[in-house]
Amino acid sequence: MTDTEACIALNMVPGMGPVRLRTLLETFETPQRILAAGAAALRAAKGVGKETADSIAAWESHVDLTAELKRIADFSAKVITMNSPEYPTALRTIHNPPVVLYVWGDLRPADAHAIGVVGSRNVTHYGTETAKKISYQIAFAGYAIVSGLARGIDTAAHQGALAAKGRTIAVLGSGLSQLYPPENHSLAEKIAASGAVVSEYPMERPADRQTFPYRNRIVAGWGRGLLVVEAGLNSGALITANQAVEQGRTVFAVPGQIDRPTSAGTNRLIQQGARLVTSADDILDELGTLIPRGASLSPSEKGPQAGSTDPSSRPALSHDETLLVTALQVGDMSIDELSAATRLPLGKISGTLLGLEMKRLIRALPGHRYERV
Repeated sequence: MTDTEACIALNMVPGMGPVRLRTLLETFETPQRILAAGAAALRAAKGVGKETADSIAAWESHVDLTAELKRIADFSAKVITMNSPEYPTALRTIHNPPVVLYVWGDLRPADAHAIGVVGSRNVTHYGTETAKKISYQIAFAGYAIVSGLARGIDTAAHQGALAAKGRTIAVLGSGLSQLYPPENHSLAEKIAASGAVVSEYPMERPADRQTFPYRNRIVAGWGRGLLVVEAGLNSGALITANQAVEQGRTVFAVPGQIDRPTSAGTNRLIQQGARLVTSADDILDELGTLIPRGASLSPSEKGPQAGSTDPSSRPALSHDETLLVTALQVGDMSIDELSAATRLPLGKISGTLLGLEMKRLIRALPGHRYERV
């Protein structure tokens, strides 16, 4: 039995969790030795009660490891542990890192450059569009978007990252074969094709009220920061924000109207010290890096800096985008001035300017004026 197979078996034992397993490994050193230990030796280990010790000692009577390995293979998934090189570096530093991660898709070293995005399931049009736009911009800049595949903000965040042809990671509160919510199965397939869907739970574990809050620590701890887009005062997103703070991550929040319950939680976070976000620039500037899509990541976690003269680091531009960027070389301009300078129709300019903003090549100024970054 390999280390990974032993960890899968232990992860399926009732009462076992990441903190308890880490305690057992301090005593027994390997997962195989834990499974081979007798009940008396397990009970003597620190932090392991009689019930859990007895469950581990009799693990073969209630854990069908062969069937689980077949389910993993049939799903075209794989399992990684903390000893695997693909295991997310940031998760190793949280209080209770997952024992195993079931992975549908592929994880990459660049996924360490990530931002978590969370929010309410019951969202407004403002929340949905904001989550999509900011996630698009962050993903285009080279960061992976990590969220929970839930309805509402999570769904919008994944969609925004996919639209930017960027990386996105979905962290489930269920096993891979019990994907929830079921209507997001096609979205999960798209995520797995270009990113990854992950879970710490056995393949057939259904979602419940305990699994969702528990999985949120992974969303909170995976990236360099956590963005809360829209959340009420009792939203689970606020619990995730607290977990991010405890794990030393920067919390960002999008403000909302003061008379909307869906904005009460995010506005409260800002009062408590979360970074106020009005665009992806606020997040990327706080992190101090700009990583254009396609640029290679350096060991220092920094890509080409804003204003880089390296042509290979610049996003490809359409003919209309090139005209607008060139016109803005002389200074900031209004849409009317840009139309006169480029002879492009006003309707076409508005859409092209939005694309340039998302590529972080220009920024909007008060009075509907624009300037180059």
